[in-house]
Amino acid sequence: MALKRMDNVGIVVEDLGATIDFFQELGLELEGRAMIEGEWAGRVTGLGDQCVEIAMMRTPDGHSRLELSRFLTPEVVADHRNAEVNALGYLRVMFAVDDVDETLERLSTRGARLVGEVVQYKDAYRLCYIRGPEGILIGLAQELNPTRHQDEW
Repeated sequence: MALKRMDNVGIVVEDLGATIDFFQELGLELEGRAMIEGEWAGRVTGLGDQCVEIAMMRTPDGHSRLELSRFLTPEVVADHRNAEVNALGYLRVMFAVDDVDETLERLSTRGARLVGEVVQYKDAYRLCYIRGPEGILIGLAQELNPTRHQDEW
């Protein structure tokens, strides 16, 4: 059987409301919120009895989702939010945007801060990394020549 799609990327947060607001400012749509709890959920995660509030965010094209989770029980056991970009494990989520500068300006009102600087890769992209709510690492990419193919990777 073939792989069908990537369904979502999950991020654990402390402040679900502020994180939802941030990603809505970026352009994602709140698809829904729910409490996930009970023995069945713990069997999936291996955490046993758990209670997690989740929010599912959808990209405007409807093809990608971001699942934000706030664990009520059990307590969070590790914090990787301030890891450098070369740390092992989760690195970042990259979003394609129309205008990097305009997006940075909007997100700065929600606490986003530039990690390095905005750079241009050939005549193809303007790119940057930002730290969003709770230090979440996010990439922004502005395609400069949309008709060009990615044959130089």
